Amino acid sequence: MISEKLVQKLKNAKSVAVLTGAGISAESGVPTFRGSEGLWKKFKPEELATFDAFIRNPELVWEWYNYRRKLIQEVKPNPGHYALVELENLVPNFTLITQNVDNLHRRAGSRNIVELHGNIEKNYCIKCGKRYDDVNLALEMKVPKCDCGGLIRPDVVWFGELLPVDQWEKAEEAASNCDVFFSIGTSGVVYPAASLPQIAKRNGAYTVEINIERTDLSWFMDEVIIGKSGEILPEIVKKLKEALAQKS
Repeated sequence: MISEKLVQKLKNAKSVAVLTGAGISAESGVPTFRGSEGLWKKFKPEELATFDAFIRNPELVWEWYNYRRKLIQEVKPNPGHYALVELENLVPNFTLITQNVDNLHRRAGSRNIVELHGNIEKNYCIKCGKRYDDVNLALEMKVPKCDCGGLIRPDVVWFGELLPVDQWEKAEEAASNCDVFFSIGTSGVVYPAASLPQIAKRNGAYTVEINIERTDLSWFMDEVIIGKSGEILPEIVKKLKEALAQKS
């Protein structure tokens, strides 16, 4: 399943970049964005995950995000998350770019993380920008407010909002300068994140897709591995360790 070419590319790589999407989190049991149950079936995500919706009814939006946070806190990182931590320790330069907001990569131990869509466990004041990174903050009151009186919102990118400039610049730089680029568990239809594998390919990187099915990105990738990342990534790490042991 794991090609010798990929192992050799990784063994000689000075820099590796990884883009992860909902697929890797789904293997931990994280519900998809549109998979809400019960009460929330009556609402479309677009009706809740916008700044206008928050201003119109902050209590409802906070209730939804507390529901999602509770679900995420009950799941754990899977072998795919932990394999990426190991990979970070095996290559000289490693950047993990994620579209996920569930914080599972950080909980697994990954360090150099770029969060394109924010982090559901972090919050900030819309008036003064003060950060509130206590995940239980909103449980204390229906609509948390800052010391300055401003409303506190989840630090996630909502519909109609731009990606954080600093995070996108880091992602673009990593894609432009890596030797090997992985796209893992992402559909390849959400832009600008979906352009990162193309940026990497254009700049000479060996591009690899790991997914349970082919995507819009598959046609131009150097290698496509169909299957669960929680099974494939540990195997890649195992083979890389063996290759590095032979090298030394």
